[in-house]
Amino acid sequence: MKKYGLGCGALVVLLGAIVLIGGCSGYNSLVKGSQNVDSKWAQVQNQYQRRFDLIPNLVNTVSGAANFEKSTITEVTEARARVGQVNINPNQAPTDPAQLEKFEQAQGQLGSALSRLLVVAERYPELKATQNFGGLQAELAGTENRIAVERMRFNEAVQSYNTSVQSLPTRLYAGLMGFHPKPYFKAAGGSEAPPKVEFDFNKK
Repeated sequence: MKKYGLGCGALVVLLGAIVLIGGCSGYNSLVKGSQNVDSKWAQVQNQYQRRFDLIPNLVNTVSGAANFEKSTITEVTEARARVGQVNINPNQAPTDPAQLEKFEQAQGQLGSALSRLLVVAERYPELKATQNFGGLQAELAGTENRIAVERMRFNEAVQSYNTSVQSLPTRLYAGLMGFHPKPYFKAAGGSEAPPKVEFDFNKK
């Protein structure tokens, strides 16, 4: 009887060890996934910040064109200001979908305003002679493309992380350890699409 009791005790200890090891492995996996999401988020933020920093020079350059539409410049300036008012951690991905939606909405409005500014700029061929404008145009195009790429990579990292959080047996303890699903960037609305920045200054 005593031997049987020792056997059961050993089995319980063994099962406990297996659960502990599995739990540690699952925890480490969640930590790694969460840090990967944060890393991708930081890259998204870097590219949005790059665009944010390009805008003053772009606005100053187009303002130098005779009779350039002031309302278009004002729209870009105001949209940039709204982006600056969105308080969000640049190094840690948001866990609140509403917070990410607010951030995405502000960035989308800025992207749309930039698109309109560049379309209006087509009517001012004298900007073609401005070397500064050409350089800013190329920088903006590259930045918009990088934004789209980094958003895609962020969503892929979130998908992998969320799959881990919501899969068994991890979902049984993930929430207790502070790991919860993270929101995605939305694909709809076209806010991730780069604005058109190619010009045909030979149009009549």
